Amino acid sequence: MKVLLQLYTAWFKMGLFTFGGGYAMLPMIQREVIEKYHWATEDEIMDYYAIGQCTPGIIAVNTATFVGYYQKGVLGGIAATLGVVSPSVIIIGLIASLISNFAELAVVQHALLGINVAVCVLMIEAITNLWKKSIKNIAAFCVFAMALLLSALTSVSTVWLVILSGALGILMSKAGWLKHE
Repeated sequence: MKVLLQLYTAWFKMGLFTFGGGYAMLPMIQREVIEKYHWATEDEIMDYYAIGQCTPGIIAVNTATFVGYYQKGVLGGIAATLGVVSPSVIIIGLIASLISNFAELAVVQHALLGINVAVCVLMIEAITNLWKKSIKNIAAFCVFAMALLLSALTSVSTVWLVILSGALGILMSKAGWLKHE
């Protein structure tokens, strides 16, 4: 029961203090899930994010569900999922009941502009950390570059990018070009 409560409260805190969605949540996930509770490794979190890209739903919710499930089964998945979505439900409910046309208020629009800038910084920090852990050799860099170029220059779905990158990883590993450490 203690772990279920920890899953709920940790993911509640991440849901409450993270603006910008799943990728903006990465620094907080690294602190809470990896460093504080040791519920997953950095490689596992990257795997959850990759799977989250390929499955329906919000990446943050999918990641919370995966982490919770791997800790305490179905109840863990439910606890973590409820934790991450509860803050949004509570806040939106309060705002909707108190203020009509909240998003149209100038102060809210100005605050969101500032928050969006901070979210970009957090995302760059998370990407930098993931880069250092993921791009370990020239073969991994080639897979990264291919995925980045396809994403930037075409309208290919991220699902296909993940599948293609995974297939390339398998082929490069079989050829001895890509070593998993």
